[in-house]
Amino acid sequence: DISDRLGLLVGDLSLSGFEEQLSDVWPRCADGDERAFRVTSAFWRVIQMGAAARGARLILLDLGPNLGAINRAALLAADFVVVPLSPDRYSLQGLKNLGPTLRRWRSGWKDRLTRRPSGDLALPAGTMTPAGYIVLQHAIRLDRPVRAYDKWIAQIPAVYRCDVLDQPADSIVRLQDDPNCLALLKHYRSLMPLAQEARKPMFFLKPADGAIGGHANAAKSAYMDFALLARKVAERTSVNLDDSLALQL
Repeated sequence: DISDRLGLLVGDLSLSGFEEQLSDVWPRCADGDERAFRVTSAFWRVIQMGAAARGARLILLDLGPNLGAINRAALLAADFVVVPLSPDRYSLQGLKNLGPTLRRWRSGWKDRLTRRPSGDLALPAGTMTPAGYIVLQHAIRLDRPVRAYDKWIAQIPAVYRCDVLDQPADSIVRLQDDPNCLALLKHYRSLMPLAQEARKPMFFLKPADGAIGGHANAAKSAYMDFALLARKVAERTSVNLDDSLALQL
C-alpha cells in the first residue's frame, strides 16, 4: 500500500521470460484451448485479484513502449488506452504502428472469445478503446514548445486521428485545439531527481524534500497540471470522481 487510497502492484523484469509462452498460446486460443486462454489472461486475473484485495474502483496500467506479447496480454485487461507521446519522429511512428495493432488485437480477441472452452471461464473483454493522448514537452520557452519540436507536434493530431482512431483527418487541427489531446505537459526535469529521492510524486514535494524557491513553484504547477489531466481522463473514460477525490484534485 502507498496510502489509504492507493496501492501498487509491482512488475518484475523476470516477466520477460513469460513472453515466449504468451506468443505461443495466442494462436492456440483460436482453437479453444483452455490453458491458452488462462495463460493469455493471466495478467488480467492477477490485476483483478489485486483490485479485489484492495477494494479498488480504478486500475491504472503503466506499460512500456512496445507491441510485444507481454503488452498485448496486459492491454487485453484494459478498457481504455491513453498514449503518452514525445514530440519526435519516434512517437509519430509509434502511433502509426499502435493504431492498426490495437485494432488487430481487439478483433482477434473478440473472435477468440467466441471459442472459449466454457461459458464460466472469466476473461477480459479486451476493449482497449483509445481515450486520447498526452504530449510531454522536452523544453519550454515562454510557455511554448521550442521551434525544433513544432513540426512534430503539428503532425500529432492528424496521425492520431488517422492511424489510431481510423478516421479521416479532414481538416488541420492544432494540437492545442485537438479534443483527443488530454494534456501538453511540461517536462519538470528538475523535479524528477527530488521526487525519486523523496520516494513520492513530484507534485507532492515539500520544502523538507528540497523543493524550495523555483522548485516549490514548479511542484505546485505540476500538481495543477496533473489534476487537470486526471479530470480529463476521468471524463473521457466515464469515471465518476467522488466529492472527496474531486476536492483533492
